[in-house]
Amino acid sequence: MDYAHLQGGNVSMVLHVAPGHVPRFIYWGARLTDDADLAALDKLGQRSGVDGGPDIALPCSLAMESGLGLFAPPMLSAHRNGRDSLQLFLTEKSEIAAQSITIACRDVVREMMLIHDIALDAETGIMSASSTLINQGQGALMLDAMASLCLPVSAGMQDIIGFHGRWAQEFQMRRFARPPGSWLSENMTGRTSHSHFPGVILCEGTCNDQQGRAYGVHLGWSGNHSLRVDSLADGRVQIAGSAKLLAGEINLAAEERYQTPTVYAGFSDQGLSRLSQNFQTYVQANILPRRFADTPRPVHYNCWEAIYFHHDIDVLKALASKAAAVGVERFVLDDGWFGARRNDRAGLGDWHVSRDIYPDGLHPLIAHIKALGMEMGLWFEPEMVNPDSDLYRTHPDWVLGLQGAEQIPFRSQYVLDISRKEVSDYLFGQMDALLREYPIDYIKWDMNRDISHPVNAQGRAAGNAYVTALYALIDRVRAAHPNVEIESCSSGGGRIDYGILQRTDRVWTSDSNDALDRQIIQRGASHWLPLRISGSHIGPRICKITQREIPMAMRAASAIFGHMGLELDLLSEPQEQLDELARAIALYKAHRGLIHGGDFYRLAERADGNDVMIVAADKNNALLSIAQLHSASNTLPMPLRLTGLDPIKIYRLSVIWPDEIKDRHTQHYAQQLEALSNKGVTGAMLMQHGLQPAQMQPGTALILHLQIAG
Repeated sequence: MDYAHLQGGNVSMVLHVAPGHVPRFIYWGARLTDDADLAALDKLGQRSGVDGGPDIALPCSLAMESGLGLFAPPMLSAHRNGRDSLQLFLTEKSEIAAQSITIACRDVVREMMLIHDIALDAETGIMSASSTLINQGQGALMLDAMASLCLPVSAGMQDIIGFHGRWAQEFQMRRFARPPGSWLSENMTGRTSHSHFPGVILCEGTCNDQQGRAYGVHLGWSGNHSLRVDSLADGRVQIAGSAKLLAGEINLAAEERYQTPTVYAGFSDQGLSRLSQNFQTYVQANILPRRFADTPRPVHYNCWEAIYFHHDIDVLKALASKAAAVGVERFVLDDGWFGARRNDRAGLGDWHVSRDIYPDGLHPLIAHIKALGMEMGLWFEPEMVNPDSDLYRTHPDWVLGLQGAEQIPFRSQYVLDISRKEVSDYLFGQMDALLREYPIDYIKWDMNRDISHPVNAQGRAAGNAYVTALYALIDRVRAAHPNVEIESCSSGGGRIDYGILQRTDRVWTSDSNDALDRQIIQRGASHWLPLRISGSHIGPRICKITQREIPMAMRAASAIFGHMGLELDLLSEPQEQLDELARAIALYKAHRGLIHGGDFYRLAERADGNDVMIVAADKNNALLSIAQLHSASNTLPMPLRLTGLDPIKIYRLSVIWPDEIKDRHTQHYAQQLEALSNKGVTGAMLMQHGLQPAQMQPGTALILHLQIAG
């Protein structure tokens, strides 16, 4: 077999896998016909030697190893104490199944084997791939770097879209022209990071959310990583994602192996919204645990911004009662319930209920919450320890740190070396005991600092081992308590990736509850994440992080388009605000099947707002959110061309949020829509002509419901 052709969704992937040759991509893009002549396709892309360069064309392999002779950055770096540092892997055999291929390659001279496992999802065309390096020689093989897979994209992809940010400003998109040479995004925080999400999109310069070709690549790894785009001098473009290995982390003895994290890649020739729909569908069907896949996402209340560390059982019971009254379905007890944890400087690591605050344990509070018909959630930060804790005083050697250097101050906590069996066993034992004693339905699993010195007690780098141990610990908790949901929180969005999502059911997208910031954060996150797992909360009237005052209507409009929750002091809210909150929750419940099950579209991007819509699979109804974030430069916004509707169906439009409109322009607009809905308009008119929004004030949003007439 010289060629392999995998097809899925609207995507084809063609590889040259002839034995004795370097394995390489011939094609990755829009779907080809089933009977495509693959040899002819290969010849169409044949390259020749060039003046001032090699007399023959050199291939780009799946590993981009240095022995190819290409003047390109090598994506695999290994050696035996300085020897065998250049490798060349030739295909030995390949095994193809309906939607996958395994390619075994060998470097006979340097006694190494490289195995590529690649699959193409039948429904979405999302590619998943990882590679395994095996040391078949006698000397130890030191691995310094290795990409999961090197992927080619069309040279016509002129733009790069990166996802960067900071704490409380995650998933900020930056689009720019692809530069000559290399674009590199690296993360060394020890977790996925707030600053460098491991995902990148390459697209045509004219591509937008509704049209054009685009490729997306994501590395499913919750630690140090590298993501790069290389524009070679000969015009070829390559993307590679890697776990970023520290010096000496991976040393392979004879017959030992290293398997990379999985890289996920998608293609769309129908714009960025279709690309993100493919990723969202794939995540829900293939990444997320399936046990809660068909469960409606319950409205979530987290008590953190109501009480912080000031735990009082009577106050908490009162909060729970208020939460239940407005329609909350899950109550989460956040930080401060254990040990000496009266502030963030003590108690981490001592995972036993504080008898000073809860003399009868958590039983009375949980009984109250359960009697109100709500689920119970509990906060943990198992990977961390305060120096002021019984655990640290007993086991100071259990932390990661650099000998001869002081611990770097970071939220008054150190990082436990969870790759040590006794540490992992201790943490599992503590969590297991609590989950067995109390009827806990949900865990908020937090991690609130970067790993400054990922070095174990033996002086060896431990970044890779840390992530592997984290996955094993979560898997162990899940196996023991399969009906407990787990949220991945890491000071907000610091640990969100497909590696952690294989083990968790929800992510906390950002610590910022500022609704205006959240609109941008959630728009960026939607390129990779389904709305059903993206935690989005209604925060206090004045955001604690930005100090911006935002009306309840806007806070609710932003939170509805995700996994809705609350994080505010319900005891201090006026009754009219609680009533408005209850109506927003009722609206979410009425439409969450559509929000979490429909097709999500981002409309044309504008600097002063954010407009998105969700369309049901049968196209009989849809939700449209029009958010005005800043003052508009025009008197009226540009008309919105909707998308995803059935062109021949007739739709009626109505404003369903805010349910009490006070602004006169918006009142008039809602009345116009109501009059128009008496007759209805076709989907074609809404998509081709568009809908003129109302004049809106900064910090306001409208949610429209579209429903077929009849």
